[in-house]
Amino acid sequence: MSEVVEAKGPEVPPSCPTTAAGPTSATGVPPRLVVTSRRARVWAFRADRWAARKAAGQAALAVAGWGCPLLDEHDFLKAVHGLVNTAVAAGGKRVSVHLADQEGEILVMVLNHRVGEGGTVGRVPPEVVALRTVDACGTHLDHDGHAWWALLDARPRPRKQLT
Repeated sequence: MSEVVEAKGPEVPPSCPTTAAGPTSATGVPPRLVVTSRRARVWAFRADRWAARKAAGQAALAVAGWGCPLLDEHDFLKAVHGLVNTAVAAGGKRVSVHLADQEGEILVMVLNHRVGEGGTVGRVPPEVVALRTVDACGTHLDHDGHAWWALLDARPRPRKQLT
């Protein structure tokens, strides 16, 4: 059975000021991901073949509560599935899924928490890159492990009509 951990921060009104974190804390350890002045959710899952399905379900419920009626649900679920499956395939015992919204865009970031592994991070899956509502995507490697991310437009442009 997979373990699911959900973390909810307070709902922060847009009028609250944001604070920038410096490159390292007082202890010299780089800070973990900090999200301020926006809605955000984080879940951790065991890195197994069911992680993508569980993550997509939890993420869909969270975003539905945020009131994004124009978000393309198919694209969103395909992005979550693709990023989580990629993180699971890259190794590690757990993956975490991070969501945040800002001004009509939804950030989906998945970490596999496999630290101490040199080398490069695999690419974002082509099926995620090709999604109509993906505005940007990428990968990075840092002290938290390997990360894959996609920024989706929650107010997508209408599909072109063929004449």
